[in-house]
Amino acid sequence: MRYFVTLPSGKEHIVDIKEGAAGDLRVSVDGEPVEAEAFGHSLGGRDATSIRVGSRVVELWLEGAPPKLGVVAEGRRFFAHVESERMRIRAAGKPSVGGEGSVKSPMPGRVVRVLVNDGDEVAQGAPVAVVEAMKMENELVATRGGRVSKIHVAAGATVEAGTLLVEID
Repeated sequence: MRYFVTLPSGKEHIVDIKEGAAGDLRVSVDGEPVEAEAFGHSLGGRDATSIRVGSRVVELWLEGAPPKLGVVAEGRRFFAHVESERMRIRAAGKPSVGGEGSVKSPMPGRVVRVLVNDGDEVAQGAPVAVVEAMKMENELVATRGGRVSKIHVAAGATVEAGTLLVEID
């Protein structure tokens, strides 16, 4: 699973976590592999998870409203903003008020269906394409109402994160 972790400094790190067949964790931070181990325990009367990354131990606990995560690292306590790829996909599927008119893929995947044609009138929030990523189908919606001016992909196409799928004028 891929996570996007933003620290209080504003710096975002990409953390990939894969579980091996023996239950071991394979972790990379910003593309660099790191040794890691996770174990649960009680911290201040609350369930917590400790993660050893290299020689450092980080305590994680759920506190505040998601996607904020409480962290104790090197004796300091702070909140980190943690989003999974799935959370970002869901957020990308929600229309924003006065959106820009382009629908982009929030992550790498495969276009399963294009739900509109050139010239179609669409309302803000109307589904325009379905992209499969991480074995999940994600319906992407129009960020504003208008006329479909250009479709940049077809069903079956493989796309990268940020690929322009549909333009709406």
